[in-house]
Amino acid sequence: MNYEIRYVYGHVEVYDCAGRFLFSADSEGEALEELERDAA
Repeated sequence: MNYEIRYVYGHVEVYDCAGRFLFSADSEGEALEELERDAA
């Protein structure tokens, strides 16, 4: 899956390749873990 991680006011937001919001996380590492879980 293609995604974009944006840093926003001390947290990160993850968007899909079409620019739709997927979820937010406290850190990039947490976001990557969530993406890995979703891919499994």
